[in-house]
Order: sequence, then structure tokens, then C-alpha cells
Amino acid sequence: MSKSMNNLIRGIWKENPVFVLLLGTCPTLALTSCATNGIGMGLATTFVLIGSNFVVSCISSIVPKKIRIPVYIVVIATFVTVVDLLMQAYAPASLYEALGIFIPLIVVNCIVLGRAEAFASKNTPIQSIFDAIGMGLGFTVALTLLGSIREFIGTGSVFGVKIITCWTTDFLLPGAAPGAFIIVGAILGLKSYINRRAAIKAGKLYIPPAGLDCRNCRICSIEEEE
Repeated sequence: MSKSMNNLIRGIWKENPVFVLLLGTCPTLALTSCATNGIGMGLATTFVLIGSNFVVSCISSIVPKKIRIPVYIVVIATFVTVVDLLMQAYAPASLYEALGIFIPLIVVNCIVLGRAEAFASKNTPIQSIFDAIGMGLGFTVALTLLGSIREFIGTGSVFGVKIITCWTTDFLLPGAAPGAFIIVGAILGLKSYINRRAAIKAGKLYIPPAGLDCRNCRICSIEEEE
């Protein structure tokens, strides 16, 4: 498999920004009350990722290191402005209003700035584009999946289409933040189980991603110190 394709696939599963790296949590929990919002936010972020990664990769060699972060933020803000104006002109009014302030806040989304600093600034434009597409698709899939689950459990609908016609009373918990946390936790547990089973089947030792196991938890040491 080529390096570019590996960068593409990695963002969708192995390093999914939501379900592995745990980035972009704010829009993930706030905007995924329905599947439509999730896919809209995901595609908008993907557009910004592709544009900013490409430009950052092209200019990284001429940008002084001391001002690279402000320069990268200006680049990201430019593409956020473009996507904001495009959505305001062509996206359904209900979707644009639902995303609201979270479209401008893509500027400070740690996924976008993180990929610009950690990957695009150190790799070629082509590789950076594939990385952006992979991370963007991973983010979009995660938001759409979470939105579909929350919408279905809450109202019996997916993308506004009633799947269970006899469902007349909405379940409020999935549409609230606590419900989102519970569903995200369940998805993380299922993904970890799938990865563990795949590792066992291949005869390998499964090592959870950093941050999702005891390696980065200091609670036990704090208790011992006390």
C-alpha cells in the first residue's frame, strides 16, 4: 500500500480524530443531535483541512519557526471564511443556523491546527492532502455515526426520516450532553474490543492508543502520595 493511501486510511480507523485521538470533542457533542448536523460539520471541517494542509505544506519551508503558528492560523481562518460564505450561500438555511458559531470555531479546532503543525508542515503537498482527506472523512464518519445513533434512539428517525413510525414520544437523554457522552463511551468500548479481537486473531499484543488506558492516568499514584 502506498504511503498516501496509508495516510488516507489511517485517519478513518487507526487514528480517527474522534474515536481514537479524542479531538474535536466540543462540536462532536454539541452538533450531533441529528445525523444531518454531523455530516454538515464534518464536510465543512474536511474542506478546511484539505485547503489548510495543502497551503501549509507549500509554505512551511519559507515561514520562520517563531511565527509559524500565527501564520498557520491565518491560513486556516481564510479557508474557514470561504466555507462559511459558501454554506451561507448554498447550504440549507436550517443546517447553517444549526451549525451556527461552530463554523467560525473551526479556526481553533485542534484537529485542523494539529494536522497543519504535526503533519502538513513536515510532508509534501500530496501526502498532506491525503492526510487531510483521511482525517476529514474520519471526523465526518464519526459525527454522522454519532448523530445517527442519537437521532434514532431519541426520535426513531435518521436524517429526518421516521424509521419507526409508531414512535410518538421523544427520548430526551440521547439529545443531551450526558447521552452523547454515554454513546461515545459505548462506541469507544466497541472499537477497542474489535481492535483487541483482531490483534489476538493475528497473534499480536494489543496496545490501546495513548490516553485510552492506564498509561496516562495518575489517579493511582496520587492516592499513593496521599
